[in-house]
Amino acid sequence: MKNEKRLTRGIIIQTLVNTLKPLDYVYAFYEGGAVAFNRVDEWSDIDLYLVVDDEKVNEAFLAVEKALKSLSPIKQKFDVPQTGWSGVFQAFYRLEDASEYLIIDFCVLNFSSSEMFLEPEIHGNVVFYFNKSGKIKPPSLDKAALSKKVQERLKRLQARFAMFNNFVQKEVNRGHFLEAIELYHGLTLATLVEALRIKHNTIHYNFKMEYLHYELPPETLKKLEHLYFVKNEKDLQEKYYEATKWFHKTIEEVDQKEIERLIGIR
Repeated sequence: MKNEKRLTRGIIIQTLVNTLKPLDYVYAFYEGGAVAFNRVDEWSDIDLYLVVDDEKVNEAFLAVEKALKSLSPIKQKFDVPQTGWSGVFQAFYRLEDASEYLIIDFCVLNFSSSEMFLEPEIHGNVVFYFNKSGKIKPPSLDKAALSKKVQERLKRLQARFAMFNNFVQKEVNRGHFLEAIELYHGLTLATLVEALRIKHNTIHYNFKMEYLHYELPPETLKKLEHLYFVKNEKDLQEKYYEATKWFHKTIEEVDQKEIERLIGIR
């Protein structure tokens, strides 16, 4: 009988706990992602974080892989060369005997790293599987710093849109519709989505398409879906105009005071 691939997230996590907790260079092990927002379903992956001594990152990954191999052959490993954060190292694993959707997104964090992905307002309520001596603690959200980042990002979005959005029209004029559609999705709509995130859930302004269906109003999602699905050249032209107009309207609605209100700065 064909293997039903019933290796569960619970078995995977418990095996990792049993392997990692005794290691003296390990401080904490926790899960974020879907579980932190109470959104786990049959398609959810496993977002795991391990905090270790700075010089033990490679050793930690070897321990993780040994534990995973005790459960199943590793079908695929995908390393992330640069995560964008200092002291954060990441790899993805797909196991032969687990569902193809039960990918393990594993981050090893230096103990000295300034980014632990723990602010509840941003990352939800992560689940600690162990936290030795309580050394790893969720920091308070720096609302003033976040407000400044969002305001700077908003200015950047406006400048990018003003400079490059008409590239879509340029390619339409040339009759290059494949290029026009790529620019429409990657520039016009991507910038619009970021502006809408700032307006409706400022905390996650830089989450791109992640959690979009949970964080935008239903009518906004429906309108976005309408804009994303392009039928033909005429439809592209009309939706490009509509998306451009919507972006400008959204930008007008999120000035500095509104951003501070959305973040919770009084």
